[in-house]
Amino acid sequence: MFCGLNLGLNMEKILSKYSVSISELKKNPTAVLQNANGESVAILNHNKPTAYLIPAELYGMMMEVAEEYELMNLVKEREHEKSSAIKVSLDEL
Repeated sequence: MFCGLNLGLNMEKILSKYSVSISELKKNPTAVLQNANGESVAILNHNKPTAYLIPAELYGMMMEVAEEYELMNLVKEREHEKSSAIKVSLDEL
């Protein structure tokens, strides 16, 4: 009975619409970025994704999202401490 996709193949999901081999990337990295139209590019080595190339603007946006996520988690962690907080006015500071 056949069940699932386990055929002994080492398949990996590519998390990008675009992909290029390392050899092609070495030939013309600027063209790779231009052809991706501002999106990420999976870098393949022997047909397996080994890295992702992303434009600087996209990387900056990703870092902002990651920072906001970390801050949101910090707020959630500290929310239970709110009941033991002491109220003060700005004038008292």
